[in-house]
Amino acid sequence: MTEEVPTPTAGGERPGWLPLALIVSLFFLWGGANNLNDVLIAQFKKAFVLSDFRAGLVQSAFYLGYFLVAMPAGMYMRRFGYKSAVIFGLVLYGVGALLFWPAASAGTYELFLLALFVIASGLAFLETSANPFVTLLGPRETATRRLNLAQAFNPLGSIAGVLIGQHFIFSGVERSPAQIAAMGTAERAAYYATETHAVQWPYLVIGLVVLGWGLLILLTRFPRSVSAHAASATHAGASVLGKLLRDRRFTGAMCAQFFYVGAQVGVWSYTIRYVQATMSGFSARDAANFLTAELLCFMAGRFIGAALMKYVAPVRLLMLFAAINVGLTLYAVVHPGSSGAYALAACSFFMSVMYPTVFALGVEGRGDDERKLGSALLVMTIIGGAVLTAAMGAVSDHSSIATAMSVPACCFAVVLLFAWQRRHGTMEGAR
Repeated sequence: MTEEVPTPTAGGERPGWLPLALIVSLFFLWGGANNLNDVLIAQFKKAFVLSDFRAGLVQSAFYLGYFLVAMPAGMYMRRFGYKSAVIFGLVLYGVGALLFWPAASAGTYELFLLALFVIASGLAFLETSANPFVTLLGPRETATRRLNLAQAFNPLGSIAGVLIGQHFIFSGVERSPAQIAAMGTAERAAYYATETHAVQWPYLVIGLVVLGWGLLILLTRFPRSVSAHAASATHAGASVLGKLLRDRRFTGAMCAQFFYVGAQVGVWSYTIRYVQATMSGFSARDAANFLTAELLCFMAGRFIGAALMKYVAPVRLLMLFAAINVGLTLYAVVHPGSSGAYALAACSFFMSVMYPTVFALGVEGRGDDERKLGSALLVMTIIGGAVLTAAMGAVSDHSSIATAMSVPACCFAVVLLFAWQRRHGTMEGAR
């Protein structure tokens, strides 16, 4: 079939700056959505009086959307093309954000979880399509540089998401359990309603901006070329899937990615909770400064890690960074308080290279069919963010939030084991 996609080959029609800018902006948009969840966990815990486990269901609903929709998104992209997949993803993202308004009006936690699931479904489409799309928006020889530039906007979006939550969702009003118990019934209901409605306007604006961005992409002319979307026969697809799942190098990457995403999401989701529980006198708004510091460290790690890879093999750097993070998260367990919070902030610096490095190692040296299907499977492992964040909440409810940081410590140990095995070739010959 024919669709408007750019040709990366010399001599073809080259895209202008607008198509590239529109697609690169998607990395910013989904970074903001991901890290607004870290704010929502603290906000919903207060507004709905939730346990840490139930508050962690924010991430469970969100990453379940990634898990269930990643493969259908890949199939949609194969059938209708990159641009159509991007627009459809933005529509889902925008609709999910708009659903926050009726969910807040109803004051129902489960409706918020449904809205987050819809947002995540849209982001699954964006993540599946935007990465390869950006590599096509210009000459083939600069594709890697363009993709690295696009990925740098992701932590910028994450920081923007936290700042939006910090200044437009968090009220700065903190009530102790004793103060809430002393309120009258009407006063208590008004307090909870105010905290619940705080998310309405920010998400309404986000929803309208996202839908407007989708309309702008729809109306923008991308260079036209013929793109092959002929799907493989069903039995051929099943054959490729079976080959991937029998390959220990690939399944090892899937396992490492599952635990890495769980560690990243868990640390960021419970940073505000950790600071408030282990350091006296911090409101949720003040504690969010630590989350912002983590995201700044993460962004710095992206650039510095990429520079280090000129001199250090990626798998060796992955092994070193994973080992450091095991130590940092265990330190946060043993030394709750300011030093533990700073250790978690430093942890984000060393997390920065993990997702792209594991992803690259998973699809390294594979043919086109294996790479496409393998990429979708690796996106599905983002479900680790749902499973392990909920596990951290359960540990916190039964022990303490500091003890819960032992969960990401174990996750980083799995990444360390994966890197060690790849470094020493113990997974080779597993096909």
